[in-house]
Amino acid sequence: MASIKLFSMCFYKANNVWLHSYEGDPWKGVRLIALLNHTSLFEPLYLGAAPWSMLWRIAGRIIAPGADVTMDRPIAGWLLKFISPKMVPISRERDETWDNFLATVEPDSVVIIAPEGRMKRSNGLDKNGQPMSIRGGVADILEMLPYGEMVLVY
Repeated sequence: MASIKLFSMCFYKANNVWLHSYEGDPWKGVRLIALLNHTSLFEPLYLGAAPWSMLWRIAGRIIAPGADVTMDRPIAGWLLKFISPKMVPISRERDETWDNFLATVEPDSVVIIAPEGRMKRSNGLDKNGQPMSIRGGVADILEMLPYGEMVLVY
């Protein structure tokens, strides 16, 4: 993660804006990070915005769901597993893969999720011609975490 953060910092200057004022480190109690309205190409840039102290604190505790079609790709899948060894493949269907992911969340895990993760076409439909839908994955995760803060990255 450190090398990706350094690479990101070379090309992109992050500007963190908090909606609330915090005493001390606002990242200290973060247990869930949701990357909203993004394309996959921006995910490495988000690491550039994360403070070093937070990256060191959560290293080894990060768990994230990843699209099974992406995880099965030779280079992209290897890279995702290298960055986050606890990345769990999930399908876009309502099946057991989401429950399998939730079962791997431990009491001290830090969950990173990129909700939806699909490209919306200009007509508002997904690649299969279906209307974009919203799912309740974030709510499922919040129910599993006994304490902590949630950060929405936009």
